[in-house]
Amino acid sequence: MSGIKIFFTIFFFFQLLSCHNNNKPNIILIMTDDQGWAQTGYYDHPVLKTPNLDAMAENGLRFDRFYAGAPQCSPTRASVLTGRNNDRTGVFYHGYALNKNEITISQQLKSIGYTTGHFGKWHLNGIRGPGVPIYKDDEFSPAAFGFDKWISVTNFFDLDPIMSDNGKFTDFYGSSSEIIVVEALKFIEKNVKENKPFFSVIWDGSPHDPFVALEEDKIGFENLNKESKEHYGEIVAFDKSLGILRKKINELGISNNTIIWYCSDNGGLRNIVPSSVGELKGFKNTMWEGGLRVPGIIEWPKIIKPRVTKYPVSTLDIYPTILDIVGIKNDNSSNYLDGESIVEIFDLEKQKRTSKIPFRFDNRGAFIHNDIKLVVHDINKLDVELFDLSNDPSESVDISKTKIDLFKVMREEYLKWNQGVLDEIKENSVIEPVHWRDTELYNEFIKDWLSRPEYSEYIKREWRSRVRE
Repeated sequence: MSGIKIFFTIFFFFQLLSCHNNNKPNIILIMTDDQGWAQTGYYDHPVLKTPNLDAMAENGLRFDRFYAGAPQCSPTRASVLTGRNNDRTGVFYHGYALNKNEITISQQLKSIGYTTGHFGKWHLNGIRGPGVPIYKDDEFSPAAFGFDKWISVTNFFDLDPIMSDNGKFTDFYGSSSEIIVVEALKFIEKNVKENKPFFSVIWDGSPHDPFVALEEDKIGFENLNKESKEHYGEIVAFDKSLGILRKKINELGISNNTIIWYCSDNGGLRNIVPSSVGELKGFKNTMWEGGLRVPGIIEWPKIIKPRVTKYPVSTLDIYPTILDIVGIKNDNSSNYLDGESIVEIFDLEKQKRTSKIPFRFDNRGAFIHNDIKLVVHDINKLDVELFDLSNDPSESVDISKTKIDLFKVMREEYLKWNQGVLDEIKENSVIEPVHWRDTELYNEFIKDWLSRPEYSEYIKREWRSRVRE
């Protein structure tokens, strides 16, 4: 190693060490809902402009290969909070509740003096259907998993949302993207004044359907079909809210020591034009790149120099990375982590990832080892293919028959990992999710809420599917 590299490595180490002491970094995790890999301005989207995302990418570490923990919303959220595959946590599919024995990142940070807040979509409390506010005594609320302040709903939400403010049902008016950022900033400002480090999770409900955008946010999309026009308008609204957040963080004088980590919860949607996934194969709910690869950026001016990396990173890595940054050791042997800390790539490009990125969802899976990807179409039937993403990013050529030895190694390693997940599943009780309309809790609100676009459109689709059955 050259003298210059040694110097910068030592410098970087002491910078991180300072964060472990009295100067703990503030941490903000941002996640959009159903935003595809190609849906950013910095990827030269043909119609979409995202100036604030672009500015963040120019000032931070942009991941060209960032992966959601699963191809669906709830499972990925579980992976963010725990650093563990969703099936280990009991979140097998959308709407499942997070196991009570999971150790979340919010609980870990609270233990060392952080104030914690959740704003927006939760979707980890066992309630299905469009988003409704969460009861204070819900045993799977954000409070149960280490959040001091929460303004949250169960699932996706649209304009003028009804949300739960630490259990108090509250009407909000305007763009939902802006509302949750404004509420998060109130929480942030309070902690800045009190000189307390904070951890804020901002999980947007956009651009999930039903798509309802403000007229001002749909400018430039006049030639698109209605669905796509509204969808892209929701991304514009999110981008604006990100601008509000970054501007305020700068005005508060805390931008240098604030980590902002942004990504989407799963791959893009099938019927949106222009394509939500670009040249990638597959969409949300698939194990193809289009279902798993999402936009991702981490910004931390004090530590991270701006650049673009092709190093493969997952939402599974968020938990161990943050623990590494703040100096918490994962000493609990029962808390097996599927992700790895990526602190090493903050200042220097690391060419190869040592650990594999695993996926298990809906009896399907995948295994990513740098440029090589194993796609498991059916775990029980061992329906498996192998792809070289460096030469074949669209996953069109199965190389399992030509790279036989590599295929065997990848398959066997995946099966071994999968067995470990199955062993954990056996140890946990499963709580089946329930639609909010099928509980007594929300009976008094049903009549008033059914006129809301997220509820009425959902119910229409549900009725049509039942007729087809």
